This record gives sequence, structure tokens and C-alpha cells, in this order.
Amino acid sequence: MPRRLLRDRRIVDDDWQYLAESPGGDAASLIVPFDRWFQDRDHWVARGGRLGVVLAPAHNVERLAPDLYRFALIAAEFSGPSEGRGYSQARQLRDHWKFGGELRATGYVRRDQIFFMARCGFNSFELSDVDIEGAGTAFSTFSAAYQPSNDVGLGLKLPRRPPPGTPASA
Repeated sequence: MPRRLLRDRRIVDDDWQYLAESPGGDAASLIVPFDRWFQDRDHWVARGGRLGVVLAPAHNVERLAPDLYRFALIAAEFSGPSEGRGYSQARQLRDHWKFGGELRATGYVRRDQIFFMARCGFNSFELSDVDIEGAGTAFSTFSAAYQPSNDVGLGLKLPRRPPPGTPASA
């Protein structure tokens, strides 16, 4: 049974495979680990098909910059509830490097994080089967924001609230 995920606010079957799931690397849409990308870059490019890469929290997004055009997907791994570097990686990819492909949150991803991940630019989320069914409601957790963000993962821009004490006409 294919893995299901939340992509662009809909539950879909995943059309990607991680390298560990396709040992020969012959999947049409393949996600390779960051380190394996740099070890065997020419091999992955020559194989054809769609390519993705998965970042661990300690990986430097800037190293991928010359190759971003090669990737249709970049996944950021969240190793636990206190790991937040994936949020920063997402903002760098979307805002600084202008990555326009699928940006996936993987690992320790829970419903209560989805809204905030989407505000950083994630548009795809790997969740447990238990969490996935009700996860779509997370996108409407808030209707306005105080701080600017990259709301590409929400599918809409949140209106900015004025700071407290600011007159409504300001």
C-alpha cells in the first residue's frame, strides 16, 4: 500500500520513493539523502526521472543552491518535537533561494505543527495514518498573522493584524 501524505491541502498517495525503499534507485521519482547526493551526484543526474533530496537538521541548505533546479522535491527531516531547524531550512529555500518545487516535512510531524510549517513554505507533510485524516483542518487554525511569512504552503496569504494599540485606520 502506498504511503499517504497531505500535499497541497489534500490527502494523496505518495508518488515518490526514498532511496531506502528503492535500493536500485530505479524509481521514477526518487528521494536521495543529502550526503548520497554529493557522493554520487553524476549518477543521480544520469539516471533520469524526477529527483528529490532529504535534508537532516544539520545540513546546510546553501550547499544545494547550485543544484536546486535539478530537484522537484526537497524534504526536511524533523527528528523530534524540539527540532526546529527544518523551519529555517524551508524559509531559506523559499525566500532566499526561490525554490518552487514541493517542500516536504518528514519525520516527527504532527497536526499542531502543520499550520506553522505551511507558513514557512512547506506544502507537503508526511503524517502517521492516525493524524492524517483530520490534519487538513490545521490550515485554518488562525485567520490573521502578526509577523510576515512565506504562506505558500497555506494556499493563501494571511492578512496582517496591526500591532496591539494601533488604531484600526493605521
